[in-house]
Amino acid sequence: MSRKSPRIIVVVLAVLALVLSACSEDDEKPAAEKSATEKPTAAKPRGLDGDWAGAIEVPGAPLDIGVTFADGGATITIPAQGLDAAELTDVRTTEADVAFAVPQLAPDATFAGTYSAATDRITGKLSTSGQELAVSLERGTVAPLERPQEPKEPFPYRSEDVSFEAGEVTIAGTLTLPEGEGEGEGPYPAVVLLTGAGAQDRDEQGFAHKPFLVLADALTRSGYAVLRTDDRGVGGTAGSDDDATYDDLVADALAMTDFLRERPEIDPERIGLMGHSQGGYLAPLAASRAPEKVAFTVLMAGPAQTGCEVLKYQARAQLELQGQSTPAKLRESDEANQRLCDLLAAGDLDGARALEPTVTPTMAAQTTYDPEPALRALKVPSLAFFGSKDVQVPPSLNEPLMRRFLQENADATVHVFPGANHLMQPAQSGTPDEYAQLTTTIDPDVLAYVTTWLKENVPAR
Repeated sequence: MSRKSPRIIVVVLAVLALVLSACSEDDEKPAAEKSATEKPTAAKPRGLDGDWAGAIEVPGAPLDIGVTFADGGATITIPAQGLDAAELTDVRTTEADVAFAVPQLAPDATFAGTYSAATDRITGKLSTSGQELAVSLERGTVAPLERPQEPKEPFPYRSEDVSFEAGEVTIAGTLTLPEGEGEGEGPYPAVVLLTGAGAQDRDEQGFAHKPFLVLADALTRSGYAVLRTDDRGVGGTAGSDDDATYDDLVADALAMTDFLRERPEIDPERIGLMGHSQGGYLAPLAASRAPEKVAFTVLMAGPAQTGCEVLKYQARAQLELQGQSTPAKLRESDEANQRLCDLLAAGDLDGARALEPTVTPTMAAQTTYDPEPALRALKVPSLAFFGSKDVQVPPSLNEPLMRRFLQENADATVHVFPGANHLMQPAQSGTPDEYAQLTTTIDPDVLAYVTTWLKENVPAR
């Protein structure tokens, strides 16, 4: 998930944000030249080579890491963030001291610690953005995270990498097709998956989970073709997610339906959109603009509040989770975000950037969006569901609005899954800091409910 600008649909706790930042370039320093007789002053101590495992003590959610020293350099592996043997920079070691930079965590993230020969352990602090987090490492390898729901080849269906044009942008993705008695038998109903906010890949990979891979697998096994694509600027898709307006993103979604309508395996009259989080904004909007192309919609944790209300709520929730939710702080947050909303609604991007320098066209579209008209316009079978422990799009604020906006649609269903979070995992707290720690990607009850609803409203055969 992109972290270059604030996202109104995906909120990350400030203390966790440092481990979600990405740096596009390594910043390695050239080694200093030394004469053949010069003894290195920063030589790697004998015995440090090899694998080390431990954790960064992020409050409430220790982050397991692995560090490997070899040939004067080092790499870091963080399973929960999808980092695998990423190069560390500015690696400096002596017999007692160990230091390195971790640009993959944050541009200013550095580790400084000591090696104890007596205990054969490395301990120290990771510093970034004015914070210091304890780190402890011992010999060993970091364990991979369990992801039992992720499907492994061979699949009992066809999986095909595809690409197609959406205006001036080439979109890349994966199309999965049920296996009939003969290859390509159909035509099948199809589901287009629309990701949440931020530049994401076709699997909606984040927090070491791949929700769209799991969804596509479950739906295709149930007889539905599924198209999932890389967002603009990710993987094989061109363009930039930050520069995309909602007009652009809706055009992309409709281009996906156009692509499917040309496939002989797909029933052109039974193509629907399933959107997660921000995708739950886009699916009804696309259906309202081209109702002849969208036969059904499924909204997974899609907001019914306006983008501005979501922004204000999530800012308040973040303060509460940080223990800073004093009346004065909450009032200050509401007022600042309302000013930002007003400027964006007026089309004053320069003024908005004076308040929040990272404002992008996509953020402006999110913040100024009102989902009510598109939701009220839905006349096709529609399923909207929430998780009771979702702290990003809370059902207490969104479910009543969703029911009201869909009340004229006789084929609409609104449901809340007990105990589920924003990703539809069976959760404890529901906060983002536990997403990666949970082994379940999507609650099997959610998958069963969605496939049952589809079979009742859009039969596979």
